[in-house]
Amino acid sequence: MLLPAERALNNPNKTPDAAVIWLHGLGASGNDFVPIVPHLGLPKDLSVRFVFPHAPARPVTINGGSVMPAWYDIYEMSLDRKIDLGQIEESSEQVKAWVEKLVSDGIAHERIILAGFSQGGAVAYHAALTSDKPLAGLMTLSTYFATSATVQPLQARSMPIQITHGTRDPVVPYQLAGLAEEKLKSLGYEQIETHSYPSEHTVAPKQIGDLGAFIARCFGVLT
Repeated sequence: MLLPAERALNNPNKTPDAAVIWLHGLGASGNDFVPIVPHLGLPKDLSVRFVFPHAPARPVTINGGSVMPAWYDIYEMSLDRKIDLGQIEESSEQVKAWVEKLVSDGIAHERIILAGFSQGGAVAYHAALTSDKPLAGLMTLSTYFATSATVQPLQARSMPIQITHGTRDPVVPYQLAGLAEEKLKSLGYEQIETHSYPSEHTVAPKQIGDLGAFIARCFGVLT
């Protein structure tokens, strides 16, 4: 199972009926995105539970074998990104287990969004598309579709997907966002929205508003 996660509610006075599982990037922790929740601009009558899992510590080849929080090992930082596919699939299964935990807590599959930044976004792509249960949406930030060549999608093609990326990103090149969008369309996914920002490998201020608007729409609130 995933390590303990940080949780936050945009409306702590109401029992949540929706959730977002948000995965952090390489070397970070689940705490990184907790402070963003109050700035998403979600309506107060929309009670969303945010879950921020911590990746396990493992050696990372591109960082000289140093042990750090990582969803999977990265062998090479080429545009094609040579990675440990077994570990990304393992992390994906852990995310699905967390989805089931939320369901057991009373939140329906159709009210759960998967989200991820950078390496966490690669896991979110795979977990969402290979889920055999309907999800509310997929939200990817500054990331890439690591398993695009091998994925066998089970998720309905009607699932909303948001891709956000900085045009000056030196870590995950902006063109990888376009390649991900092209692959998703070739797989039959049509509800894709993309946003770009003149930023590097980070979350831009305007991006936070776009993320919040997408979350609200996925949960049936017009923005």
